[in-house]
Amino acid sequence: MQAVGVVAEFNPLHNGHVFALQVARRRAAADVVVVVMSGNFVQRGAPAILDKWTRTRLALTAGADLVVELPVYDAVQSGNQFAAGALAQLSALGVSQLAFGTEAPELDYAQLAERMHAMMGQRRDEFHDYTQTYASQLAAAMTAVTGHAVKAPNQMLGVSYAMANLALTHPLTLLPFGRAGVDHDAAKPQAVAGTTMASASAIRERVHAGADVRALVPAATATALRQGPILAWRQLWPLLRYRLQTASLDELATIDQATEGLEHRLRAAAIGAHDFDDLLRRAKSKRYTYARLRRLALAITLNLRHGDVVAARRQRNVHILGFNAVGRAYLKQVKKQAPLPLVSRVSRDMLKPDGSFDLIDRADA
Repeated sequence: MQAVGVVAEFNPLHNGHVFALQVARRRAAADVVVVVMSGNFVQRGAPAILDKWTRTRLALTAGADLVVELPVYDAVQSGNQFAAGALAQLSALGVSQLAFGTEAPELDYAQLAERMHAMMGQRRDEFHDYTQTYASQLAAAMTAVTGHAVKAPNQMLGVSYAMANLALTHPLTLLPFGRAGVDHDAAKPQAVAGTTMASASAIRERVHAGADVRALVPAATATALRQGPILAWRQLWPLLRYRLQTASLDELATIDQATEGLEHRLRAAAIGAHDFDDLLRRAKSKRYTYARLRRLALAITLNLRHGDVVAARRQRNVHILGFNAVGRAYLKQVKKQAPLPLVSRVSRDMLKPDGSFDLIDRADA
């Protein structure tokens, strides 16, 4: 059985995601679609709007055959680590192809990645302009090195996938395809081939506002959103505020992604902040994006210490969230050769402090 991999958050699963799963299977001529999906927290540094078990069930009804978890210590990271963690999971499962949607499917992402890899090894000093965000500096470097305007979110993520692919012993075949419908953070829905599509961010805004999203998502997603619970930063804000008020600065400095003294900035911003959005506004600067601040805030809330994250990556495993009959057959095919443990049930021993599942357990709590 030949498998194609898809990296996703499904936050929530919408009409565009159904299209992507269909295209991935068709482009790869694959027997199996394997999805690596963020767990209860996503790359933008926020809780997923629905829990990972619900989103897994929705993915299996929409065209996925096997869903595995992108661990929290990879999921809540910038693009390069996000991509590296996802491809490590796919490689361990013997997946030979990676399909991903992008604003520029015509580009040779493998070639762009090789150029970027060479540049980043030689010119790291270019990323220390404190008047700009790291993301904007990276986009400018990609454009300068490749000769292409690389700035759209999924285009940059495609380069990150390709760079992570370079590091694999057995690289995957990259299958970029054109995204259908609206841009990554577009605010308005659009009709595409008779189907109404909207970005996940626009759908989340509508859900939080109590608006009807049935035209934008599969029926199963609409039902799940109606039943809830719906998750957002407002549920975590009291926990974050408590941590910022009670943890010492030395303790906060041990948190993953607490670099450049950002823990000082967040603690100062927490004084007088009346909600999470207010905290972000107070902490924002030209150097730090909102996503960067949210990711650190989440790591503080979950007490994800840098040392624990490094140790967890050394003890990687593949956490299986769900599968159908095809996915079960594929797991049977690959389990004996898999270089990482395949885990479908989490035992008490796995949840001991400082283990890789200890961090996932905190994210589930």
